[in-house]
Amino acid sequence: MSKVGEFEELRPLLFSIAYRILGSVSEAEDAVQETWLRYDGSTTRPTSTKAFLSAAVTRISIDVLRSARVRREEYVGPWFPEPLLSDPYQDPARSVELADSVSMAALVLLERLSPLERAVFLLREVFAFGFDEVASAVGRSEAACRQLLVRARRHMEAGRPRFAADSRERRELATRFFDALKNGDVGGLRNLLAADVQLVGDGGGKAPQLAKAVVGAENVARVLGTAFPWLFRIDVTCEPHEVNGQPGAVFRDRDGRVLNTMVIEVLDGRIQTVRGVINPDKLGHLGPVADAWAVDREAKRVRRQMN
Repeated sequence: MSKVGEFEELRPLLFSIAYRILGSVSEAEDAVQETWLRYDGSTTRPTSTKAFLSAAVTRISIDVLRSARVRREEYVGPWFPEPLLSDPYQDPARSVELADSVSMAALVLLERLSPLERAVFLLREVFAFGFDEVASAVGRSEAACRQLLVRARRHMEAGRPRFAADSRERRELATRFFDALKNGDVGGLRNLLAADVQLVGDGGGKAPQLAKAVVGAENVARVLGTAFPWLFRIDVTCEPHEVNGQPGAVFRDRDGRVLNTMVIEVLDGRIQTVRGVINPDKLGHLGPVADAWAVDREAKRVRRQMN
């Protein structure tokens, strides 16, 4: 097989590694492209192309993450990963690990880890690389990688999310949730929410966002049930879609431009968390992006006129 053929065959895996390390679609795509340039420029063929490319994209992603950490410390409001609608890498033998690791909750939790801990945890626990391959990828000894993994597991287990395993139940709950959202059915929303549910938004200071997380079924139902009907009155649409492997939706303005994404996290038949990403910098890979400020102003104007 040619170099191009080998690389394209492994591209989905490389992107999935990079995205989980970085939490950014655009940065992951850049890391994969840089990996290709290094591979194409190499004068020798590696014994294992998969090991070589996986190691290269891991090292590149670690370097990018280290610089990104500085920007994230200055980020306005909660930081969420760029929403991913479809993971290009599929492995039936690792389906549970892959699905869990790409959820927004898990990616936010991974932010607690150092870049090296994050890479080691993902390569070993999610992608099932051998310790020799992990050590080669991160440039540490196998013994050091085992210690990094122990620390990473400890951090992850302390806050690991537990979602409902029944995908049909989650889809049905999501359908009821978004129907209630469209209808402004505050009571219907309340009945779907856990008592300690949280509503959190990521606008990055570049779009309208909540001043802080909204907590509690009554508060979250009231905020959602009173705000969103006005958006639908000005022709905002809600497209149900999996977001980071969880039930969610993509919202668009009347011209079809992406306004925001929303994802719900379910446990024990109730919605535990509602996460929204409205920062325009994180939505460009989904298509043309709406002017969220303009949409917000129009919705408020219509609401004043109706009242």
